[in-house]
Amino acid sequence: TNHRKSCNLVMDKAKDQKPWFAIGQEYTLLDTDKHPYGWPKKGFPGPQGPYFCGVGADKVYGRDVVEAHYRACMYAGVNTSGTNAEVMPAQWKFQVGPCEGIEMGDDLWMARFILHRVAEDFGLLVTMDPKPTQGEW
Repeated sequence: TNHRKSCNLVMDKAKDQKPWFAIGQEYTLLDTDKHPYGWPKKGFPGPQGPYFCGVGADKVYGRDVVEAHYRACMYAGVNTSGTNAEVMPAQWKFQVGPCEGIEMGDDLWMARFILHRVAEDFGLLVTMDPKPTQGEW
C-alpha cells in the first residue's frame, strides 16, 4: 500500500523541524537461474566470517555491480552515503541518506529501481529478500 501521501502530510507539518532520516537496504545478487551470484552451483561457499565488509575476489562477488549502482545513484541525484559487503557472499547493503523529510523514501525507491536496472546490464538479478537461501547466512 502506498502511504506516501499521508507521510508527506506529516512531513509538511514537521518541516520547520527539518527531520532527517537514513536507511540501509540489504540485497543479494543472483544469476539468472536465481542462484546466488558467484556461488558454486552445487554446494555452498566457505562458512561465514571473511565476507562481511570483505575485500578480494575470493570474499566478495559483484563489486563491479555495486560500484556501478553507486555511481548511477550519484549521477541521478539520489542521496546514497555508502555501501558494504554483508555476511553472505553476493549479499550487499547500500545506505540512503541522511535525507530531509519525505526525500528518504523517494530516494530509496529510486535507488532500488536503479539497482535492478544496473544489475540487468551485468546479466544479473537482484533480490531484496534478507535471507534468500538456507543456512547460517
